Amino acid sequence: MAQENETFLYPHVARGLEGVTAAATEIAEVDGSRGKLTLRGYDVSELSGRITFEEVAFLLWNGKLPNAAELKALQEEISRARALPGPVIDALRVLAPHATGMHALRMGAAMLSIGDQDVDVLDIESSRRRAARLQAQIAAIVAHSYRLGLGKEIIEPKPEHSLAGGFLYMLEGVEPDQARIDGLNAYLVAVSEHGLNASTFAGRVTIATDSDMVSALTTAIGTLKGPKHGGVPGPVLKMLKAIGSLENTENYIRMEMASGRRIMGFGHRVYKVRDPRAELLSDAADKMAALTGDRSLLELTHAVEETTVRILGELKPGRDLYANVELYAALILHAVGVPSELFTPVFAIGRTAGWTAHMIEQIADNRLIRPNSVYVGPRDLEWKPIGERE
Repeated sequence: MAQENETFLYPHVARGLEGVTAAATEIAEVDGSRGKLTLRGYDVSELSGRITFEEVAFLLWNGKLPNAAELKALQEEISRARALPGPVIDALRVLAPHATGMHALRMGAAMLSIGDQDVDVLDIESSRRRAARLQAQIAAIVAHSYRLGLGKEIIEPKPEHSLAGGFLYMLEGVEPDQARIDGLNAYLVAVSEHGLNASTFAGRVTIATDSDMVSALTTAIGTLKGPKHGGVPGPVLKMLKAIGSLENTENYIRMEMASGRRIMGFGHRVYKVRDPRAELLSDAADKMAALTGDRSLLELTHAVEETTVRILGELKPGRDLYANVELYAALILHAVGVPSELFTPVFAIGRTAGWTAHMIEQIADNRLIRPNSVYVGPRDLEWKPIGERE
């Protein structure tokens, strides 16, 4: 419907581009009404717990799951690429006392063109190789920046480490047990790709100008930093700790709702049912709890979900507010041992696979992304000398 302002008739404006189809993609389908996420034709529930993060990255970049030789080659490529250029390490040492979390990651990512003589080459094969390099180096930036910020020395991973295992090793300097590697793998697979969300769209807009992949990745990271997009898992963990016990769950949720505050980890722009990624991460957390014997936080999270959905249905009927990925992301990342200040940067590690896949797809059939806007300000104003202006 058009909008009218005095004698001017304006076209309808889709605020937030809601309802606008801006791209045709073969990478992912997000079905909000059925709570279904499909990656290159695979229901994500078909992949979770069965494949490593490297396999899902290969799938997103190449359109198929790797065979054994292809997976081994990608693992070796990522292993070789983890070492950051010397100037980047030097800069991280200088920045560490002044920047943490997503600020540090954004600055670090912007430097990853250093040493890449062909960074402005946009052919598909070089872009796939660059995607693998950036995937490896983003994980290194997150781990190294965190350690340097604590006044600790950088630890390089071993060649045999997977991306998940190598990240935990870089973070702590000790060999992580398999349960933690499996938990982090499950998380990275679950968040690797999610359609044309804000950060993915921002990355595609940048690469559509024929800019380089490093610039587009930095754009995506800057977009993810906003709490309306990627900054929720940390506050979810704070909420769970504030609730503290099963007995306090209902009272806490009702008090928060009565005060008009948002219950973290619930509601989604697309999903009108439970986020399928919440199911995947809940299952992964259950497997970890079975190995560690510690089910207390898992049971509290389940209680928070059940209670919140029931109370939201009672107080806000018809709003379709259910658990989203952040509720169980906080649980699994805490169980894995990731510090809460790194929750969003670790999200970025996983989503780098999806971001770069969309950049490759945009490069393959590129058209500059340039939507229209409608002017709704004043018209026919007359200039006055500065002395006559109010």
